[in-house]
This record gives sequence, structure tokens and C-alpha cells, in this order.
Amino acid sequence: MEIIRRHIETQVLSLTGLAIGGVDYESPPGDPGLFGPDSVCWRVHGDFTSMLVGGISALLLQALHPLALAGVWDHSNFRDDLLGRLRRTGQFISATTFGSQTDAQRLIERVRAIHLKVTGHAPDGRPYAAYDPDLLTWVHVAEVSSFLKAHLRYLNPALPGQEQDRYYAEVARIAEALGARKVPRSRQQIEDYFAAIRPELRCDERSREIVRILFGAPAPSRLAKPFGALMMRAGVDLLPDWASDMLDLSQSERERLLIRMAVRRTAPVLRWAVRSGSVHRARRRMGLPIR
Repeated sequence: MEIIRRHIETQVLSLTGLAIGGVDYESPPGDPGLFGPDSVCWRVHGDFTSMLVGGISALLLQALHPLALAGVWDHSNFRDDLLGRLRRTGQFISATTFGSQTDAQRLIERVRAIHLKVTGHAPDGRPYAAYDPDLLTWVHVAEVSSFLKAHLRYLNPALPGQEQDRYYAEVARIAEALGARKVPRSRQQIEDYFAAIRPELRCDERSREIVRILFGAPAPSRLAKPFGALMMRAGVDLLPDWASDMLDLSQSERERLLIRMAVRRTAPVLRWAVRSGSVHRARRRMGLPIR
């Protein structure tokens, strides 16, 4: 069983930001990082399965904003290295959540520097810049709302409302450090934000290409192929109904039930297998038992 566990763990960690390296989650001892082990974001961001489902859903959601998508389209090699992009995003989220204060700040400054170089014009002629505070807020909200929704669906549906609001208030700190403004800090503010921004969202040929790339991305291994296909379908299921309608990714009620059942049966196996993820290493840094 230990051989099987290690094999599964190796496959999982190869998909995460840990595969990049450069962040020591176990040093220095006692450093709580930006949030610490009592934070809600340690709980929400510490589960690989729900974070992967949420991350896929967030990518699909982000593809509906023409200006945000233009920056990715013009300045990213996502078409040729989708897994690499996912790993880099995963490393940023992991490092700012679970890394030491020094590593978290270093990653934030690195991303801010990268954003300064990402400028251009969308197909309709409008200028864009990755450091635009409003675009940073959009990317942040799409991500964290998806992460929390996946956590509620696949790990802890009983998370109290006040804890959900605390999560949004905690992670707003990262968005603001990157330069975002008017960042929603509660469930109600998130809901109001989506209602206000929906008229700006579009599904165009670029959006549809993102969907094709995500669904057509090669799996890193034969073992990961069926798992990846399930996670993609779960990411679609997690989308707000208005977003899946815009992307023409409708699913029947029966299909949704089967997807959720399959993810709920898969997730415990991954939680059993993974003992060296970023949250586990951060807990060792803090001298805490591994859950």
C-alpha cells in the first residue's frame, strides 16, 4: 500500500507548484507566513482535489473577460505549456498561503514585476495592462470564489458563513498587495461584484479556444488521464449557470450528479496519499501534526 500511496503522491505533486521548486515550505521553523495555521485560507487552499476543480473553473470563468484574456493570449505560452502555466499559478497560491513571509513577499514582488510588462490592445482596440487594478480584482474574484465553492462542495459544506466571509477578507490581502482595488471581502460583496461585472463579459472565439485547449490538453501520464478528464468536467459543473451558458458547456442534471459522486469517491484517496503537499510541509514548519 505504501508503494501505491507514494506513486499516487508523486503523480499529484507533479501537477502542483511544488514541481517548480524554489520555495522552502519547511523553513524557517515557526514562521507563520502571511496567514498562519489558524486562518481559513489554510483550510480552503490545503486540499488538492477541491483546489484543482476550483482552479479549472476559475480559468474558464476568467476566459469570459476580453481584456484579462487578451493579456494571457498575447503574453503567455499557455497553448504549448498549459501544465506549466497551471503549475506557476499553483506555486503562487501555495507560496502566498503556506510559504514563509519572505517567500510569499518575494513571489508577490515577482508577479508585480511581470505584470508591468504585460500590456497591449484587445482585438476591439481597447488597451489593457495586467497591472490594471480592476483586472487584478476580476482575476482574484474568479479564483477565490471558485476555490471556496469547490471547498464547500467537496470538502466541508458545513463551513459557517462567517468563516466564508473571513476567507474572502483574508485572501483580499494578496489581491491588494498585487495592486487590486475595491476587492470584495464577503459573500455578499462577491455576489454584488459578479452582478456588476457581468455586462462586461463576453464569450468570443478566444474564449472558445481556451475551452478547446483545456479539454484537449495532454495528460502528464496514463494514470492522470481519466482523473484529469473528471476534474475538467467537475470544473465546468462548478461554474455559475450564467457562465456555463455563455461558454455553451451545459451539463444534464444526471451528468452533474455522476460527476460529483465520482469526485467525492476520488478525493479521499488523494487525501490519504498526499502527505508532502505545501500545507503538510508548512505544518511541519510550525511544529504541528500532519492531518
